[in-house]
Amino acid sequence: MKDNENIPAVMAELGKRAKQAAQILATASAERKHAALIAAAEAVWNRRAEIITENAKDLEFGRGKGLSGAMMDRLMLDEPRIQGIVDGLRAVAEQRDPVGEVMEEWEQPTGLRIQRVRTPLGVIGVIYESRPNVTADAGALCLKSGNAVILRGGSESFHSSQAIHACLAEGLKSAGLPEDAVQLVPTRDRAAVQQLLTMTDYVDVIVPRGGKGLVGLVQREARVPVFAHLEGIVHIYLDKTADPQKALDVVLNAKTRRTGICGAAECLLIHQDIAPTLGKAVLEALASAGVEVRAESGLPGPDSMVTASDEDWGKEYLDSIIAAKQVADIDEAIQHIRTHHSQHTDCIITEDESAVQKFFAELDSAILMHNASTQFADGGEFGMGAEIGIATGKMHARGPVGATQLTSFKYLVRGDGATRA
Repeated sequence: MKDNENIPAVMAELGKRAKQAAQILATASAERKHAALIAAAEAVWNRRAEIITENAKDLEFGRGKGLSGAMMDRLMLDEPRIQGIVDGLRAVAEQRDPVGEVMEEWEQPTGLRIQRVRTPLGVIGVIYESRPNVTADAGALCLKSGNAVILRGGSESFHSSQAIHACLAEGLKSAGLPEDAVQLVPTRDRAAVQQLLTMTDYVDVIVPRGGKGLVGLVQREARVPVFAHLEGIVHIYLDKTADPQKALDVVLNAKTRRTGICGAAECLLIHQDIAPTLGKAVLEALASAGVEVRAESGLPGPDSMVTASDEDWGKEYLDSIIAAKQVADIDEAIQHIRTHHSQHTDCIITEDESAVQKFFAELDSAILMHNASTQFADGGEFGMGAEIGIATGKMHARGPVGATQLTSFKYLVRGDGATRA
């Protein structure tokens, strides 16, 4: 797309074509959608060399912009990660088709037979940053759920996203489905984002997937309903009955496996009874793994530990940094989490089932975990094949948003000449 093209006109055309494609997809058979996704997966693998070449252009662009190491890691594609994209497409293909599922049915004394049935949302706009695999995940999940989608990837992943999108288009074409079912905004210009947020005639839902700045912009300016995917300000609470080996394994994995994803742990809360023993050992293990520990004054830990500031509570680092704090008990831990979290994912490590029940009952995060790495906060790990994001709001979809969460419902009411008195 040329810079001088009329972006409102271009976006309106995308919207019009998406709406037409959505009408076809809404009644497309499960078999045709499955075929499109399998063909797309094969295309991604067959074109992997081309995708890696295009990704190299994005990496060069990212280096020029001065992206952090964590952001560059999010952006990078190699053959194993492309295999992951292929596996994700195949996993979504093999899932049960949610469209037309009877969620509930009952009869009324009037003779009416009522069914509540899953139906597509229509047209979904997905706005995301850096990670080019979202192009495949979002396209696949929208297709599986019978929705057309307009994808607007980050400027950093522009070339990678185009290469992956071409594979999705190839899959749709081979299955006899409209290629307009999955469209990619053809420009880096931010004006396209502004336009997408206000296209109420064409777009039914916006899903932002990125940092606080992006999500805040979308929530402020969207005229279309939003499934918000906010920051991953993830807490882990080490309770006084935590098993030492589980604590070490879980905390290290939650922080260090991949620091740049939204499920990475950002704050460790340690019960005062174990702060000098297990708590200190965990913090030393984190420091040995290259993590900078920012702790409140007086907390036992490694010599390299630095004193935390007020800004460290409630901060998403997306880097090899973790905040750490001592708490008197589970009540103080819960209060700290309520004050500083983003309702994404929070975890308790304990052998006390009553503490688990209290933690689960009193916190309202989209995902709550017990003795498990927060890096499992992922639709693929939840058996959804992939996810379009982790919704942290409280309306409609919450947690990992897979194909089922991208549907609404309608009521089918049958009578036999029924009239109302």
